Amino acid sequence: MKIAWSAHLATLAERYRDRIAVSDGEGASISYVQLHRRAQALAAHLLASGVAPGEPIASLIPNQIEAVWVSYALKMAGVAETPLGFGLTDEELVWCARLAGFRKVVTLKTRAHAMHALGFEPIDPLPDADCDGAPGGPPLAPVEGAVDGRILFTSGTTGKPKGVVYTHEARRIGEQMQQAAWPIMPRAGDRLLLMTPFVHGASLLAFGWLDHGGEVLLHAGVDLPALRAEFEQASLSAVFAPPTVLARITAGFEGQGFGGVRCIFTGTQPLTESLYRRAQTMFGPVVRVTYGKSECINPITVLAPDETEHWFDETDRAAGACVGWPAPGVELHIGPPAGATGEPDEIWLRAPQMSKGLILPEQGFTAHEPEGWHATGDLGFIDARGRLMLTGRMADVIKTGGYRVNPDEIESLLGALLNADGVCITSLASDHWGEVIVAVAEGAREGWIDEATARVQGLSRHKHPRLWVSLAALPRNAQGKVSRREAARAVLETFELIDGRYPGLRARTPP
Repeated sequence: MKIAWSAHLATLAERYRDRIAVSDGEGASISYVQLHRRAQALAAHLLASGVAPGEPIASLIPNQIEAVWVSYALKMAGVAETPLGFGLTDEELVWCARLAGFRKVVTLKTRAHAMHALGFEPIDPLPDADCDGAPGGPPLAPVEGAVDGRILFTSGTTGKPKGVVYTHEARRIGEQMQQAAWPIMPRAGDRLLLMTPFVHGASLLAFGWLDHGGEVLLHAGVDLPALRAEFEQASLSAVFAPPTVLARITAGFEGQGFGGVRCIFTGTQPLTESLYRRAQTMFGPVVRVTYGKSECINPITVLAPDETEHWFDETDRAAGACVGWPAPGVELHIGPPAGATGEPDEIWLRAPQMSKGLILPEQGFTAHEPEGWHATGDLGFIDARGRLMLTGRMADVIKTGGYRVNPDEIESLLGALLNADGVCITSLASDHWGEVIVAVAEGAREGWIDEATARVQGLSRHKHPRLWVSLAALPRNAQGKVSRREAARAVLETFELIDGRYPGLRARTPP
């Protein structure tokens, strides 16, 4: 199967022409015609340089207009687009290059010298500065769907990132499934706001939005003053706001209400009831939940806005985070399918848009399990209505005093403390207990421990945190997820564990 990426973008340019395709919130924007011409120019430049089908080519671009046409260009050239977080350190960039095997990096001129110093070959995102004034030219040849089309990197919350390899065919299927599962479709002039890094879910939403002639607005993070202007003008039709972003928005505009937003796309981590209620009060019942992973881009499961509202209104909800029903073609299995191994409550999945395998540090490329199944590492179950319920991560399960404790269960009770901005449940290794449960708060204020202690009284005693620590900020990765491993490390940088039946912490003596 061949994928006509170039012809598709040319069609969008012919159809929507001078309509704004992408803007950056700073007054800069490009039309659909300009988007096509710039992407075509870069793709043609790459092909003229001799890149091979499926060859990994990296992109290192922040959340600005270049990110969009660079991503289109790499698809059109038929290479394996390898997007990198713009904030990665030199060590992390070298690690990603070692895994994926890229040498060429499309990046801004301001990063070119640094890329040279690391042994990479930097490529200008706009090799033909005059391309806007020239005809776009005939579409480039379609690309083979079976060749590698994208390499993503896992978040690295449980160790160094792994590479995730997608074919061009899986990319196209994923984009089509994404749109098919949307609760709304963009109309002329509808604007979608993306604030998270373009390298993961934000780009998938952008491609779908542009397929229907909407405008994609890119912000480099959560800029509350700029957001206020957009919300007050009711200029946004949709917003991609994972829970960490949604929490900042609802906290920054507490007590206010905004109209115009038809959908808030959320995902990447469970949505707590308290956060949903704040978003519902502010925007109405427009929050849509989905489940996706680096190894299988969403939609794996979908919970539409009305279904999300219904879930949080249920009085007898089961424990866990509801992420909805499987998307068409997606298969879920709780526990290992026949012939595989794993924990009985781990979620396994198989889907047409799934990656073909992982690049592991020692083993190299490793295909998924036989018959295409993938062990997600997530814990969960299917409820009586067929919805997937997430209950935690296998890697995060704490073994303490002979019991297995899911930290998500504890965090769900501490997600809306009045006297702290956030709480992470982690653990420290203990000879006496195996692991000691630790509650780590950020933005903690007086009385937070008493409030948190009262919240967990309904849990079995072995699930209660034994230690309570306050940090200025919880450690997060590039996608905004709190890292429990790094939280434990941060605690041990300041304190040492006093082990025993009644554990404690002692401040470390400065060197």
